[in-house]
Amino acid sequence: MITILPTRRGAGRLQAAAFALAALVATLDQAAKAAARARLDTALDLTPFLSLRLGFNRGVTFGLFAGSGAMGRWALSAVAVLIISVLLAWIWRTRSVMTATAASLIAGGAMGNLLDRLRSGAVTDFIDLHWGGAHWPTFNLADAAIVCGVGLLLLTAREAKMPTAPSGMERAP
Repeated sequence: MITILPTRRGAGRLQAAAFALAALVATLDQAAKAAARARLDTALDLTPFLSLRLGFNRGVTFGLFAGSGAMGRWALSAVAVLIISVLLAWIWRTRSVMTATAASLIAGGAMGNLLDRLRSGAVTDFIDLHWGGAHWPTFNLADAAIVCGVGLLLLTAREAKMPTAPSGMERAP
């Protein structure tokens, strides 16, 4: 017997809110980067451990693949488009608020960094966390959104219950 499962006909409120969150993250990231490029001629110390310092990353996390040239730029951009597409499809299909929020943060951050890479070949970074002489690599709002999204996904996965066998399908001892 063939059963046809009901399908969703379009995005619901959850998906609309998640897509809006991803767009908001990308927009805020781009605005912050534009302000940093326009105003950060010299480093600005905000606290003993936080400075605003303009930098440009031609690679990915921690500057990996920074010397890969134009071909690397386009390859990294293609990978980002693929990841963003998968995340948006995941948002479209999920019914979990936590999963949709996490995927939105990651997708929005990836979009913000992708826009930089396509526009100028490098991602604008400007947030510098440090303690004494030790500096964390400079980052931006998109990176922070990605890290928060991944953290939220990890929390979601931790709280997820393992599926149980349907009634009548338990294993015999």
